[in-house]
Amino acid sequence: MLLDPLVLLALAGAGMLAGFVDAIAGGGGMISLPALLSAGVPPVAALATNKLQGVVGTSLAALTYWRRGFVTLRKLVPSLFTTYAGSLVGALVVKQIDVTLLDVAVPVALIGVALYFLFAPNLSDLDRAPRLRFELFVPLMGFVLGFYDGVFGPGTGSFFTIGFVMLFGLGITRAAGNTKILNLTSNLSALIIFIIAGDVVWPAAIAMSVGQVVGGYAGARIGIRFGAKIIRPLVVVVSIILALRLLIFR
Repeated sequence: MLLDPLVLLALAGAGMLAGFVDAIAGGGGMISLPALLSAGVPPVAALATNKLQGVVGTSLAALTYWRRGFVTLRKLVPSLFTTYAGSLVGALVVKQIDVTLLDVAVPVALIGVALYFLFAPNLSDLDRAPRLRFELFVPLMGFVLGFYDGVFGPGTGSFFTIGFVMLFGLGITRAAGNTKILNLTSNLSALIIFIIAGDVVWPAAIAMSVGQVVGGYAGARIGIRFGAKIIRPLVVVVSIILALRLLIFR
């Protein structure tokens, strides 16, 4: 598929903005996917291209959080496998199950996430006592949310973040870093399927990936620098906007 150079430049800008938002609070897809559709990319190709450019930005953000010490990869290794497995199973069975209930359930859940981050006391970058044991239950969370990402997808990052905060006591910046790692893993399985099927529009994917590199790195650095002061309100805003978008444009 051929795209005008000016369109590719606009897509690169959309990728940069999406990468910035996604690195801090997740939800960058609500910027990048409509941009691809507006550029005339067919829906399936837009989904595939969006996955690829999103993986580039998420990879850089995840690497930045890890290098700054906000992620302990050794503790996440089992969760990487279960998240990948859950996403792969979800992508394979999505055509065989009825997901219409998610049209309402997901926006309601996202509004719940927003309200929690808006009103819960003592949300900060300090770790707290976990409610569940990390080594046992993060892999389970990874499989469940990986499956959801393979089946439906919107809000996966927000759900990972609130899980790490509420259930496992991580400070908000560490929760964001761990979210990037698992969100990246869940996206890879779907991306592989899209690439094998030949659905990716490579010129658009490359242009947006360049933007994602800039936005993802800048977003991760700002998220690390300002911590809960920026991550908390941005999660609230992104969750509400995504919930409204799902309710209005379903």
